[in-house]
Amino acid sequence: MFYWFYRHLDINIFQYISVRAGLAFFIAFFLTMFLLPKFVRWAKSKNASQPIYEYAPDSHQEKAGTPTMGGVVFIFSTIIATVLTAKLNNFYVVGAILTIGLFSIIGVKDDFSKIAKNANNAGLSSRAKLILQFLCALLVAGVLIIYNHTTTIYSPFYKYPLFDMGLFAMAFWVLVMVAASNAVNLTDGLDGLATVPSIMAFFTLSAIVYVTGHAIFSSYLLLPNIKTSGELAIVGTAMIGSLIAFLWYNCHPAQVFMGDSGSLPIGAFMGYMAIVGKSEILLIIIGFIFVLETVSVIIQVGSYKLRQKRVFLMAPIHHHFEEKGWKENKIIVRFWIISFMANLIALLSLKIR
Repeated sequence: MFYWFYRHLDINIFQYISVRAGLAFFIAFFLTMFLLPKFVRWAKSKNASQPIYEYAPDSHQEKAGTPTMGGVVFIFSTIIATVLTAKLNNFYVVGAILTIGLFSIIGVKDDFSKIAKNANNAGLSSRAKLILQFLCALLVAGVLIIYNHTTTIYSPFYKYPLFDMGLFAMAFWVLVMVAASNAVNLTDGLDGLATVPSIMAFFTLSAIVYVTGHAIFSSYLLLPNIKTSGELAIVGTAMIGSLIAFLWYNCHPAQVFMGDSGSLPIGAFMGYMAIVGKSEILLIIIGFIFVLETVSVIIQVGSYKLRQKRVFLMAPIHHHFEEKGWKENKIIVRFWIISFMANLIALLSLKIR
């Protein structure tokens, strides 16, 4: 809508991505702030709360009855803000909406099944969820290939491209989106734990796609120039705005959880932005907390299957620290600090090449 004002009413200020990104941020923020309390009241009246996992630390039992599926609200706000501010004929924006929408549908299906049957194991099976994620990611990756998005891979702190993946890029992109989606999902176990690192990651990724979409900035920083990708920064800032508003109600003690309907699309969109900005490898640093949580689960499961011994008291690793007696707020804030430092390093990599 705002870009339409520039094209048809000659309001020049709306031609700038930075201006429309700022508008997207505030639209998503205020829309989420307006809708979320209404959603929480509705969810409580319908007993729409996700059962507490039976093997979770004892302290989690006090979270019973907290509404879930809050992700529906901030995802909706992100899409509305994007529609109002971004160029809807931009391929990368359409791809972003497709990615967010598809993975959100998977999450809603999973969350709704758990709520309806009042059981954690009543949602989609792990296999079914993974198959659906791969199919959705395959669709998005296929569209990127058809659009001729560059298949060259880059490494942080190195100014030259590594190699061209060709059609293998499609499989790699699917892996990036599915892995990121599940990594955020695994991290979403404490109040605000996944929300703030996601905000930081989207800030970094938005800066990257903006720079790579800008011919002068990308040339100066020796980054690939991905034409028209800068518009994707608007979707990123819309997501940041909606997540900051969500954090108002998700911080400890949480009044609402995001559920899979929020965590799955957050991770998938994170992977999508990294793919567009040619930062697939850098995403390991950008989403370091999510990587740490995922690796802890892989190590725990692998160790138990191979040696019948556990490495951590409980996995993902935030539960390990809970079992060691750390207070929830201490774990959350320390993980936020780690995420902040990791994203600073990721941003430094744009200059140090």
